[in-house]
Amino acid sequence: MFIIPNHFIYEQLLMSLIYMSYHGKVMPKGRRPSGAKIKKSRKKRRREIGRPPAETKVGEVKVKKRRVMGGNYKLSVLLADYANVTDKKAGTTKKAKILRVLENQANRDFKRRGIITKGAIIETELGKAIVTSRPGQDGVINAVLLEG
Repeated sequence: MFIIPNHFIYEQLLMSLIYMSYHGKVMPKGRRPSGAKIKKSRKKRRREIGRPPAETKVGEVKVKKRRVMGGNYKLSVLLADYANVTDKKAGTTKKAKILRVLENQANRDFKRRGIITKGAIIETELGKAIVTSRPGQDGVINAVLLEG
């Protein structure tokens, strides 16, 4: 005789309660409401492909130039040791040396690795600053001095 363990029955009961709480029609991905499979209309085009992130770090300047759509060029900062820091109180912008990355909300691992992205808080000669540009897209690091 086959005996069903109690935890198995409990899991089945719990799953049935979860499914019963939703009243709409659940459709699997890639299907129409009728159940018909949605076929891909075409493949991905070259212009639609993504690129790996630049992962800008603190160090001697290294910039990568790459061709983008329309024959234009886009600069990606791979290493940078200076940032254009704006002081809103004084209304001035100065070139300041980047000392280190204090915080990065894009990824908690970026702080440990010292990667600079938009929104990262960096320590400069002038004080703490928040990065306002996208170093991997714009080719420059612009930052605004934080108060306090």
